[in-house]
Amino acid sequence: MRIGVITCSVLPEPDPDQGILLEAIAARGHAPEMVAWDDPQADPPAYDLCILRSCWDYPWAPDRFRAWLRDTASSASILNPVPVVEWNLHKGYLRDLETAGVPIVPTVWLERGDCADMIALAAGTGWDDVVVKPSIGAGSYLTKRFGSSRFADEAQGFLADEVARRDMLVQKFMPSVEARGERALVWIDGEFTHQVVKKPRYHGQDEEVSGALPPDDADLRIAQRAIECVEGELLYARVDLIDGDDGEPLVSELELIEPSLFLLQHRPALDRLVRAMERRLD
Repeated sequence: MRIGVITCSVLPEPDPDQGILLEAIAARGHAPEMVAWDDPQADPPAYDLCILRSCWDYPWAPDRFRAWLRDTASSASILNPVPVVEWNLHKGYLRDLETAGVPIVPTVWLERGDCADMIALAAGTGWDDVVVKPSIGAGSYLTKRFGSSRFADEAQGFLADEVARRDMLVQKFMPSVEARGERALVWIDGEFTHQVVKKPRYHGQDEEVSGALPPDDADLRIAQRAIECVEGELLYARVDLIDGDDGEPLVSELELIEPSLFLLQHRPALDRLVRAMERRLD
Protein backbone atom coordinates (compact mmCIF):
# COMPACT_ATOMS: atom_id res chain seq x y z
CA MET A 1 0.00 0.00 0.00
CA ARG A 2 1.12 3.57 -0.67
CA ILE A 3 1.14 5.85 2.35
CA GLY A 4 1.57 9.60 1.93
CA VAL A 5 3.30 11.19 4.91
CA ILE A 6 2.19 14.81 4.76
CA THR A 7 4.86 17.44 5.24
CA CYS A 8 5.53 20.90 3.75
CA SER A 9 7.83 22.09 0.99
CA VAL A 10 10.25 23.82 3.37
CA LEU A 11 10.42 22.48 6.91
CA PRO A 12 10.90 25.24 9.51
CA GLU A 13 12.96 22.71 11.51
CA PRO A 14 13.95 19.04 11.15
CA ASP A 15 11.45 16.33 12.07
CA PRO A 16 13.14 13.77 14.37
CA ASP A 17 10.29 11.29 13.81
CA GLN A 18 10.51 11.28 10.01
CA GLY A 19 13.31 8.84 9.31
CA ILE A 20 12.28 6.09 11.70
CA LEU A 21 8.62 6.42 10.69
CA LEU A 22 9.43 5.93 7.00
CA GLU A 23 11.67 2.98 7.84
CA ALA A 24 9.03 1.35 10.03
CA ILE A 25 6.32 1.71 7.37
CA ALA A 26 8.60 0.27 4.70
CA ALA A 27 9.59 -2.61 7.00
CA ARG A 28 5.93 -3.67 7.07
CA GLY A 29 5.91 -3.96 3.28
CA HIS A 30 4.29 -0.61 2.44
CA ALA A 31 5.53 2.24 0.26
CA PRO A 32 5.81 5.50 2.24
CA GLU A 33 6.42 8.81 0.49
CA MET A 34 6.80 12.32 1.82
CA VAL A 35 4.11 14.55 0.31
CA ALA A 36 4.18 18.33 0.74
CA TRP A 37 0.69 19.73 1.25
CA ASP A 38 1.77 23.03 -0.37
CA ASP A 39 3.27 21.39 -3.46
CA PRO A 40 0.86 22.02 -6.36
CA GLN A 41 2.20 18.92 -8.11
CA ALA A 42 1.35 16.60 -5.22
CA ASP A 43 -1.49 14.11 -5.74
CA PRO A 44 -2.91 12.92 -2.37
CA PRO A 45 -5.61 10.71 -3.98
CA ALA A 46 -2.82 8.59 -5.42
CA TYR A 47 -2.14 7.23 -1.93
CA ASP A 48 -4.14 4.64 -0.04
CA LEU A 49 -3.78 6.68 3.15
CA CYS A 50 -2.44 10.15 3.96
CA ILE A 51 -1.05 10.88 7.43
CA LEU A 52 -0.52 14.47 8.59
CA ARG A 53 2.92 14.62 10.18
CA SER A 54 5.12 17.69 9.58
CA CYS A 55 3.00 20.31 7.79
CA TRP A 56 4.54 22.90 10.06
CA ASP A 57 4.27 25.94 7.80
CA TYR A 58 0.45 26.18 7.92
CA PRO A 59 0.49 29.11 10.42
CA TRP A 60 1.69 31.26 7.53
CA ALA A 61 -1.26 30.25 5.33
CA PRO A 62 -4.07 28.84 7.51
CA ASP A 63 -6.88 29.56 5.06
CA ARG A 64 -5.01 27.85 2.24
CA PHE A 65 -4.30 24.90 4.55
CA ARG A 66 -7.98 24.59 5.48
CA ALA A 67 -8.93 24.61 1.81
CA TRP A 68 -6.32 21.93 1.06
CA LEU A 69 -7.61 19.76 3.92
CA ARG A 70 -11.19 19.91 2.67
CA ASP A 71 -10.22 19.28 -0.94
CA THR A 72 -7.99 16.36 0.03
CA ALA A 73 -10.65 14.80 2.27
CA SER A 74 -13.11 14.82 -0.64
CA SER A 75 -10.95 12.44 -2.65
CA ALA A 76 -8.47 10.77 -0.27
CA SER A 77 -8.31 9.18 3.17
CA ILE A 78 -6.54 11.53 5.58
CA LEU A 79 -5.73 11.32 9.31
CA ASN A 80 -6.25 12.72 11.78
CA PRO A 81 -9.83 13.37 10.52
CA VAL A 82 -10.25 16.77 8.91
CA PRO A 83 -13.07 18.00 11.23
CA VAL A 84 -10.80 17.29 14.20
CA VAL A 85 -7.89 19.06 12.53
CA GLU A 86 -9.97 22.14 11.71
CA TRP A 87 -11.19 22.34 15.32
CA ASN A 88 -7.65 22.01 16.62
CA LEU A 89 -6.16 24.51 14.17
CA HIS A 90 -7.10 27.56 16.30
CA LYS A 91 -6.24 27.58 19.98
CA GLY A 92 -9.78 28.68 20.72
CA TYR A 93 -10.27 24.93 21.29
CA LEU A 94 -8.83 25.60 24.76
CA ARG A 95 -12.01 27.49 25.59
CA ASP A 96 -14.00 24.41 24.62
CA LEU A 97 -11.87 22.30 26.96
CA GLU A 98 -12.34 24.80 29.77
CA THR A 99 -16.11 24.85 29.20
CA ALA A 100 -16.07 21.06 29.46
CA GLY A 101 -14.37 21.30 32.85
CA VAL A 102 -10.80 20.57 31.79
CA PRO A 103 -8.33 22.84 33.64
CA ILE A 104 -6.23 24.93 31.26
CA VAL A 105 -3.44 27.47 31.68
CA PRO A 106 -5.11 30.83 32.51
CA THR A 107 -5.61 32.54 29.15
CA VAL A 108 -6.87 35.80 27.66
CA TRP A 109 -7.91 35.61 24.00
CA LEU A 110 -7.54 38.57 21.65
CA GLU A 111 -9.12 38.63 18.23
CA ARG A 112 -7.50 40.29 15.26
CA GLY A 113 -8.02 44.04 15.48
CA ASP A 114 -8.70 44.10 19.23
CA CYS A 115 -7.16 46.81 21.38
CA ALA A 116 -3.90 45.43 22.76
CA ASP A 117 -3.29 47.17 26.10
CA MET A 118 -0.80 45.04 27.99
CA ILE A 119 -0.78 47.32 31.05
CA ALA A 120 -4.56 47.08 31.39
CA LEU A 121 -4.47 43.34 30.78
CA ALA A 122 -1.87 42.84 33.50
CA ALA A 123 -3.83 45.03 35.92
CA GLY A 124 -7.06 43.18 35.19
CA THR A 125 -5.58 39.72 35.60
CA GLY A 126 -2.94 40.37 38.23
CA TRP A 127 -0.36 38.62 36.06
CA ASP A 128 3.16 40.07 36.13
CA ASP A 129 4.75 37.42 33.92
CA VAL A 130 3.09 36.23 30.71
CA VAL A 131 3.57 34.20 27.55
CA VAL A 132 2.20 35.71 24.32
CA LYS A 133 1.55 33.48 21.30
CA PRO A 134 -0.57 33.35 18.14
CA SER A 135 -3.88 31.51 18.20
CA ILE A 136 -2.76 29.64 15.10
CA GLY A 137 0.80 28.51 15.54
CA ALA A 138 3.21 25.59 15.48
CA GLY A 139 6.32 24.95 17.51
CA SER A 140 7.49 28.17 19.15
CA TYR A 141 6.35 30.40 16.27
CA LEU A 142 5.90 33.97 17.60
CA THR A 143 5.84 32.71 21.20
CA LYS A 144 7.46 35.13 23.63
CA ARG A 145 7.65 35.58 27.39
CA PHE A 146 7.41 39.01 29.01
CA GLY A 147 7.87 40.05 32.64
CA SER A 148 6.12 43.13 34.07
CA SER A 149 9.20 45.31 33.57
CA ARG A 150 8.86 44.79 29.80
CA PHE A 151 5.10 45.35 29.49
CA ALA A 152 5.28 49.04 28.70
CA ASP A 153 7.59 48.75 25.74
CA GLU A 154 8.51 45.34 24.32
CA ALA A 155 5.35 43.43 25.20
CA GLN A 156 3.01 46.23 24.23
CA GLY A 157 4.74 46.75 20.90
CA PHE A 158 4.89 43.05 20.09
CA LEU A 159 1.27 42.36 21.01
CA ALA A 160 -0.05 45.46 19.21
CA ASP A 161 1.83 44.57 16.03
CA GLU A 162 0.72 40.95 16.02
CA VAL A 163 -2.93 41.42 17.02
CA ALA A 164 -3.28 43.77 14.06
CA ARG A 165 -2.45 40.76 11.85
CA ARG A 166 -3.89 37.72 13.63
CA ASP A 167 -5.73 36.36 16.68
CA MET A 168 -3.45 36.17 19.69
CA LEU A 169 -3.56 34.83 23.21
CA VAL A 170 -1.86 35.84 26.44
CA GLN A 171 -1.25 33.18 29.08
CA LYS A 172 -0.07 33.46 32.64
CA PHE A 173 3.50 32.24 32.91
CA MET A 174 3.59 29.28 35.27
CA PRO A 175 6.92 29.20 37.20
CA SER A 176 6.64 25.43 37.62
CA VAL A 177 7.61 24.98 33.97
CA GLU A 178 11.19 25.96 34.81
CA ALA A 179 11.43 23.50 37.67
CA ARG A 180 9.39 20.55 36.44
CA GLY A 181 9.10 21.29 32.75
CA GLU A 182 6.17 20.81 30.40
CA ARG A 183 5.02 17.21 30.20
CA ALA A 184 4.00 15.88 26.79
CA LEU A 185 1.76 12.81 27.00
CA VAL A 186 1.35 10.83 23.78
CA TRP A 187 -1.63 8.72 22.71
CA ILE A 188 -1.47 6.35 19.73
CA ASP A 189 -4.65 4.73 18.43
CA GLY A 190 -6.67 5.47 21.53
CA GLU A 191 -4.12 4.43 24.17
CA PHE A 192 -1.49 6.30 26.17
CA THR A 193 2.00 5.19 25.12
CA HIS A 194 4.61 7.44 26.73
CA GLN A 195 5.55 10.82 28.15
CA VAL A 196 8.52 13.14 27.72
CA VAL A 197 9.36 16.35 29.57
CA LYS A 198 10.12 19.44 27.52
CA LYS A 199 12.08 22.51 28.56
CA PRO A 200 10.40 25.91 27.99
CA ARG A 201 10.79 27.00 24.38
CA TYR A 202 10.30 30.41 22.81
CA HIS A 203 10.58 31.91 19.34
CA GLY A 204 13.83 30.90 17.63
CA GLN A 205 14.87 28.30 20.22
CA ASP A 206 15.46 24.58 19.67
CA GLU A 207 13.39 21.98 21.47
CA GLU A 208 14.96 20.01 24.33
CA VAL A 209 13.22 16.91 25.65
CA SER A 210 13.87 14.07 28.07
CA GLY A 211 13.69 10.38 27.38
CA ALA A 212 10.43 8.49 27.83
CA LEU A 213 9.06 8.70 31.38
CA PRO A 214 6.01 7.31 33.20
CA PRO A 215 3.36 9.95 33.94
CA ASP A 216 1.87 10.91 37.28
CA ASP A 217 -1.65 9.62 37.85
CA ALA A 218 -2.98 13.21 38.05
CA ASP A 219 -1.37 14.09 34.71
CA LEU A 220 -2.82 11.02 33.07
CA ARG A 221 -6.33 11.78 34.37
CA ILE A 222 -6.33 15.37 33.11
CA ALA A 223 -4.87 14.42 29.74
CA GLN A 224 -7.47 11.69 29.33
CA ARG A 225 -10.25 14.18 30.10
CA ALA A 226 -8.92 16.50 27.40
CA ILE A 227 -8.84 13.74 24.79
CA GLU A 228 -12.37 12.63 25.71
CA CYS A 229 -13.57 16.09 24.62
CA VAL A 230 -12.59 15.34 21.02
CA GLU A 231 -15.27 14.04 18.67
CA GLY A 232 -13.82 11.58 16.22
CA GLU A 233 -11.43 8.64 16.15
CA LEU A 234 -7.82 9.72 16.55
CA LEU A 235 -4.77 8.05 15.07
CA TYR A 236 -2.55 10.05 17.42
CA ALA A 237 -2.76 12.81 20.01
CA ARG A 238 -0.50 14.69 22.37
CA VAL A 239 -1.48 16.58 25.50
CA ASP A 240 0.96 19.10 27.01
CA LEU A 241 0.63 19.85 30.73
CA ILE A 242 2.07 22.43 33.12
CA ASP A 243 1.57 22.65 36.87
CA GLY A 244 -0.57 25.52 38.15
CA ASP A 245 0.18 27.62 41.20
CA ASP A 246 -1.50 24.98 43.38
CA GLY A 247 0.57 22.17 41.88
CA GLU A 248 -2.33 20.70 39.92
CA PRO A 249 -1.80 19.95 36.20
CA LEU A 250 -3.19 22.33 33.58
CA VAL A 251 -3.52 21.72 29.85
CA SER A 252 -1.34 24.08 27.83
CA GLU A 253 -1.87 22.42 24.44
CA LEU A 254 -3.89 19.59 22.91
CA GLU A 255 -2.02 18.65 19.74
CA LEU A 256 -4.03 16.75 17.12
CA ILE A 257 -2.67 18.00 13.79
CA GLU A 258 1.06 17.44 13.38
CA PRO A 259 2.70 17.09 16.79
CA SER A 260 6.12 15.64 17.36
CA LEU A 261 5.32 12.24 18.88
CA PHE A 262 8.83 11.62 20.24
CA LEU A 263 9.00 8.22 18.59
CA LEU A 264 12.77 8.09 19.03
CA GLN A 265 12.20 8.13 22.77
CA HIS A 266 9.77 5.19 22.73
CA ARG A 267 9.91 2.68 19.88
CA PRO A 268 6.78 0.74 21.02
CA ALA A 269 4.77 3.88 20.16
CA LEU A 270 6.23 3.81 16.65
CA ASP A 271 5.25 0.15 16.23
CA ARG A 272 1.73 0.87 17.48
CA LEU A 273 1.41 3.83 15.09
CA VAL A 274 2.34 1.75 12.05
CA ARG A 275 0.01 -1.09 13.05
CA ALA A 276 -2.81 1.44 13.49
CA MET A 277 -2.17 2.72 9.97
CA GLU A 278 -2.42 -0.84 8.66
CA ARG A 279 -5.77 -1.37 10.35
CA ARG A 280 -7.12 1.74 8.66
CA LEU A 281 -5.77 0.57 5.33
CA ASP A 282 -7.67 -2.69 5.79
